[in-house]
Amino acid sequence: MRIGELATRAGVSVRALRYYEEQHLLTSERSPSGQRHYADSAVDQVRLIQQLYAAGLPSKSILALLPCVVDGEATPELLDRLSAERDRIDRQIGDLVSARGRLDTVITNATANLLTGEQCRPR
Repeated sequence: MRIGELATRAGVSVRALRYYEEQHLLTSERSPSGQRHYADSAVDQVRLIQQLYAAGLPSKSILALLPCVVDGEATPELLDRLSAERDRIDRQIGDLVSARGRLDTVITNATANLLTGEQCRPR
């Protein structure tokens, strides 16, 4: 598939796909006229790259992790890195859950104040 179709199917910009190629996270074949062509599996790979970026991994870490994720190839060092990234994400999830809990408390208190006629004013 061509770059525009991959961008549409994966829900990313063409610019993002070019960046992924520059970072060696994604590969394409070139037609005689120079157009990029991607395998159908590129859609899932782009979605994975997006998830890893959203989880806070930099492109260098994603590049190191992709062979394990895509091909199942893993060294003990890579498994340690994967475990460390998972632990970091778990901490991030805990922090987000805590922040959500605090927001829930603020919302509950503000709703109760509105019902009793009190107002929460910014400081």
